[in-house]
Amino acid sequence: MIVGQVGCGKSSLLLATLGEMQKISGAVFWNSSLPDSETGEDPSPEREPAAEADLRKRGPVAYASQKPWLLNATVEENITFESPFNKQRYKMVIEACSLQPDIDILPHGDQTQIGERGINLSGGQRQRISVARALYQHTNVVFLDDPFSALDVHLSDHLMQAGILELLRDDNRTVVLVTHKLQYLPHADWIIAMKDGTIQREGTLKDFQRSECQLFEHWKTLMNRQDQELEKETVMERKVPEPSQGLPRAMSSRDGLLQDEEEEEEEAAESEEEDNLSSLLHQRAKIPWRACAKYLSSAGVLLLSLLVFSQLLKHMVLVAIDYWLAKWTDSALTVSPMARNCSFSQECSLDKDVYAMVFTVLCSLGIVLCLVTSVTVEWTGLKVAKRLHRSLLNQIILAPMRFFETTPLGSILNRFSSDCNTIDQHIPSTLECLSRSTLLCVSALAVISYVTPVFLVALLPLAVVCYFIQKYFRVASRDLQQLDDTTQLPLLSHFAETVEGLITIRAFRYEARFQQKLLEYTDSNNIASLFLTAANRWLEVRMEYIGACVVLIAAVTSISNSLHRELSAGLVGLGLTYALMVSNYLNWMVRNLADMEIQLGAVKRIHGLLKTEAESYEGLLAPSLIPKNWPDQGKIQIQNLSVRYDSSLKPVLKHVNALISPGQKIGICGRTGSGKSSFSLAFFRMVDTFEGRIIIDGIDIAKLPLHTLRSRLSIILQDPVLFSGTIRFNLDPEKKCSDSTLWEALEIAQLKLVVKALPGGLDAIITEGGENFSQGQRQLFCLARAFVRKTSIFIMDEATASIDMATENILQKVVMTAFADRTVVTIAGGCPQLPCPFPCHPDQPLPPLQHRVHTILSADLVIVLKRGAILEFDTPEKLLSRKDSVFASFVRADK
Repeated sequence: MIVGQVGCGKSSLLLATLGEMQKISGAVFWNSSLPDSETGEDPSPEREPAAEADLRKRGPVAYASQKPWLLNATVEENITFESPFNKQRYKMVIEACSLQPDIDILPHGDQTQIGERGINLSGGQRQRISVARALYQHTNVVFLDDPFSALDVHLSDHLMQAGILELLRDDNRTVVLVTHKLQYLPHADWIIAMKDGTIQREGTLKDFQRSECQLFEHWKTLMNRQDQELEKETVMERKVPEPSQGLPRAMSSRDGLLQDEEEEEEEAAESEEEDNLSSLLHQRAKIPWRACAKYLSSAGVLLLSLLVFSQLLKHMVLVAIDYWLAKWTDSALTVSPMARNCSFSQECSLDKDVYAMVFTVLCSLGIVLCLVTSVTVEWTGLKVAKRLHRSLLNQIILAPMRFFETTPLGSILNRFSSDCNTIDQHIPSTLECLSRSTLLCVSALAVISYVTPVFLVALLPLAVVCYFIQKYFRVASRDLQQLDDTTQLPLLSHFAETVEGLITIRAFRYEARFQQKLLEYTDSNNIASLFLTAANRWLEVRMEYIGACVVLIAAVTSISNSLHRELSAGLVGLGLTYALMVSNYLNWMVRNLADMEIQLGAVKRIHGLLKTEAESYEGLLAPSLIPKNWPDQGKIQIQNLSVRYDSSLKPVLKHVNALISPGQKIGICGRTGSGKSSFSLAFFRMVDTFEGRIIIDGIDIAKLPLHTLRSRLSIILQDPVLFSGTIRFNLDPEKKCSDSTLWEALEIAQLKLVVKALPGGLDAIITEGGENFSQGQRQLFCLARAFVRKTSIFIMDEATASIDMATENILQKVVMTAFADRTVVTIAGGCPQLPCPFPCHPDQPLPPLQHRVHTILSADLVIVLKRGAILEFDTPEKLLSRKDSVFASFVRADK
């Protein structure tokens, strides 16, 4: 078992053992490459290459990372992880990780697709599935990196007892466990204590007790930490009363809300939800041309008129150039005695310079029009792309949180990347090619018909044949393009998943399996691409046949007319020249038409997102009516509050009433799904408040502009959020505070020494997601940021769930001192459905809660939620004095 404070290198030690860290010195030895047991000496430098080779040849290690990594697959596939399915072992793992209640409420049980990065699951569920994957594997070594961080007390205890102590120990597997939960130290065969990136001490717990008395006493203090009020309480039976017993409480939301009928109704509603994450809509109907109209209308009337006029005029000039060249050719032929009967003989007296001058003027005009047309096309594409991107960005930024929870991240990114790229680059060029090939084809047929009007008779059947060929091709091309996109999606998704979970994959030694799956996805995509290319060749061959027929008919009719109507050689040559190009024009016209239909899908999808209902950022109150220092007191009145995530969903909070005085510290607890996080989201209007209201310092928050409301409150989430940039930017993104204030905030959060040691100090870079800091340090940075904001209301949503007790002590101390005059709402976890697996007797203390219910024991008031309603609301002392109090049962489990 590896323990230590935040940022001491516990997770790094695991990664280094797996070979995932850059080695500066030393080596990692597995099995036979261990140091000489007789001499006890470390390996010599000459043996290091052999050690490195041994690291590469090590066996698979079952690894559960601190940040759970899941596949976009079913629950069962995530747990078995490409291993053969063993029903008995699968059930044992499910039981050990307490996943059965969660599986029962999923729409399709363990066959439910959990979505991209497990978006359908809570943090605790993702953590337990990741641990279940490690438990299911038949490896000799298991690495578990902080597996209890997102779990509450009973889930943690059950996992430790049934999963690690029984399932893994019975299999004689070596378990390396990184944890902040010191209450599990007595179960460790060997303990490694780390500090500042080095191993401070290692040995058994008795070794620490003998040789490291100070450290052992520190651990003992943390393990047995209890408030004085709890020490006076008598240990009672840990039995949660049934609803029929009628729990007395100081304040209740509404009678009868917690009846079994409603619970069954909600569970039934949850089971009826359909899993639509992996379904792809296959549409054979062509894309409406209204998408094209929307695209062109975005360019504006003036620019669109210029585009159409320049295209038509350009092709008229191009035809005029060819026609004038034909006349010039016939004029030159009249000089020969063989051309005296030419129809242009009366024009032979014209000066040759006139022909050259007109030809030069026409060519110059054609060049200018080609330039104008190209610039107009690019200008149109740029203007449309900028307008659509700006509209899309504004709409997404203003979208409600429910949109991001129900829309896969990949779908949003595809709109901004793939679809915007299509609108930026492909549609303008395809539109230009389509208009050019169409006008050229029409010009060719018109010239041929002018030279030989009889050609119009043969044109009709050729047009019918061409129509059916292009119609058949467009349907096939559209479907094949959709198939290509459909097979490309899992390829890209698999690649992204592999990169994200590369450490886990390499730990399990599954590189070959994921490489093989990547090749399978690549083959599937290549097959679709091959058929799409073959379809283009199919069209090209048939267009060549039609073009050959056009040339044949044009040649026969032209020669026939020249014999009977004395048709000039120049016109005959002009007609045959255009006839030779018809097949090429037809081919590109049909292909560009098919491509345009496919590419217009990007416009259609973006316009679909533009219909997303945006949050109402405008408030009912005028800015002049809102005090600049609101809220200055922090008084909160919750009146008959009912909220839901969407109008089509059931409420997650029901008729909640509460009064919080300025500066009070409020604790909220309840089991998973009770509505704790929804309670905090209601303060920021991130959920639909369809009944009741929240009044802060005399102002109904529903009447405030969203920007004003959210900028005046502070929150720390369970998963700390840091942005790429400097430390200064993360603490004060609006650049309103001085450096002294920022250093004060860092000192309060006990990060001042850490930041000073970094190159640049406040200007040191934080990588994406704060990956260059530990989980606890990230949480402390968020605490410092909240201090800098100086808001009178501060919300902590399970902020201590993923940090060690030392860091939690820092956080709690800051809350009680630096935030003493602020209203603080602390959300802690509560009791799950499972009973505690450890026996509890008066002479045996209960295991502590992993979601830290003791963090709210010092609160002025405690709210216990169940199924979205207030079950208990009173001071901790009064609730602890009741034998049938649910909160009291939570606290007794925290001893």
